[in-house]
Amino acid sequence: AMKGHAESRHMLGAVEYDNGNYQLAVQHWVISAKVGYGDSLNCIKDMFKEGHATKAQYAEALLGYRDAVEETKSRQREVAKRLGL
Repeated sequence: AMKGHAESRHMLGAVEYDNGNYQLAVQHWVISAKVGYGDSLNCIKDMFKEGHATKAQYAEALLGYRDAVEETKSRQREVAKRLGL
């Protein structure tokens, strides 16, 4: 997880959340969201609504997620998507 596996990082966040370590959970989810893992972004959004994540943390995750998703877009992928491939 520490080397960048997004789903593993997300799961570490879930474990920390379950243990009541909300700030550690948010840190793991921010990292995961910034590489395009949508479940982590949703968790941060929920944490923000619950008051366990700051607006700045949510914004960092949201912008990082957006950038990661944008990087994966390409003309070929968009054409394939339209063709149903």
